[in-house]
Amino acid sequence: MNQNKMGKFILSCRKEKNLTQEQLAEKLGVTSKSISRWENGNTMPDYSLLKALCDELGINVNELLSGERIKESDYMNKAEENFIMLKKKVDNTLKLLNVITWICGIAFILAFFANMYFNWKYRGPWDDSNLKMFIKIVLAIDIPCLLLSEMLSYKIKK
Repeated sequence: MNQNKMGKFILSCRKEKNLTQEQLAEKLGVTSKSISRWENGNTMPDYSLLKALCDELGINVNELLSGERIKESDYMNKAEENFIMLKKKVDNTLKLLNVITWICGIAFILAFFANMYFNWKYRGPWDDSNLKMFIKIVLAIDIPCLLLSEMLSYKIKK
C-alpha cells in the first residue's frame, strides 16, 4: 500500500467526478485540508471514512488501498496483497506499542531506584516523604505512559 499512489488515485477519481476538494470534504464531513493531505500522500483517510469515500468516488476499498483501478481477474490477488499489507502495519504498530510499554516500565523501575538511592543518601532511611515522592513518580511518569500504550493497543486490536 503506497500512500502517495493512493493519494494520486483519490485526486484522479475526484477530478473524474468533477468534484472540488471542498465538495468532497463536505460530503464526507471533513475539511478540504484533509482531502488535500490525502491527495498529497501526507496522510491516509481514517478507516471509518473509507467506504463513504469510495462510494463518493465510484470505486471500491480494494481499489482505493491499491491506488489503482483493478481488473476483475486481478481483484482477489490485490485484495490478498492489501490484507497482508494492512496486517503488517497493525503488527508493526503493536510491536512499537509493546516496546513503548517496556520502556515505560524500565523508566519506572529506574526512577524508583534513583528516588530510593537519593532519598537514602540525602535524607536518611525510608520515611513518608520518600513514599510521597514514589507515588508522584508513578502518577506522573508510568501510569499515563502505560495507559496511553494500552489504549492505543486496544484501539488497534479492535
